[in-house]
Amino acid sequence: MQVAIVSDIHGNRHAFQAVLEDIAAGPAVEVWCLGDVVGYGADPNDCCELAREHCAVVLSGNHDLAVTGELSLDEFSRGAAIAARWTQEVLDPDHMQWLSSLKPEGDEREIGLFHASPRDPVWEYVLSTLLAELCLDEQSRPVCLIGHSHVALSFNRPEGDVTTGEARRAGESASIGAGEWLINPGSVGQPRDGDPRAAWLLLDTATSTATWKRSEYDVAGAAAAIRAARLPDSLAERLEYGQ
Repeated sequence: MQVAIVSDIHGNRHAFQAVLEDIAAGPAVEVWCLGDVVGYGADPNDCCELAREHCAVVLSGNHDLAVTGELSLDEFSRGAAIAARWTQEVLDPDHMQWLSSLKPEGDEREIGLFHASPRDPVWEYVLSTLLAELCLDEQSRPVCLIGHSHVALSFNRPEGDVTTGEARRAGESASIGAGEWLINPGSVGQPRDGDPRAAWLLLDTATSTATWKRSEYDVAGAAAAIRAARLPDSLAERLEYGQ
């Protein structure tokens, strides 16, 4: 079975639509979303609608939980809090109710799914081998998918060995049938690895292969939508640089 993994869409309709079009043109039979459908971007309603229509699995992320009121906005940066308050004002009640029903962790086909990490599904940024080692100690499945950091990467711990990790670029693949793995597809709506293209992952459960993907999208259009909504300009500017 081939599955497309997306995460951290963040209200970026332009990026999400481009990714879904690329997914539809490929072999994936399902789409799994690791959370943060909303936050930062200017099209939260459209992104909720697209996620509900196309994703077989959707987790909640910390920005989703902030918008639904389950997390205090005091825990967020100024720009993130402004975007969350604006999203609360414009989000359709039906989409708000749907977001409120989601959880930050789950599992599918013996694969662990977490917005952030197995140790802390909501907040932990797994960006070092030390944290990855601690997370692998915590999890009970050989493969876990994580989001939250907005960086495409993987961590691997072969049996009896230490954990190693590496950033992943478009087109790179990993054979994940042996050892333990933490895999991050990167962010659809706000990449932070220097590549402004929307990031996602193709997972083949039959061959135990993960392939990192990028999709071109209308960055200028997404930035213009953020400015038109009178959200902080920094949220628009960073899209151009993938940061």
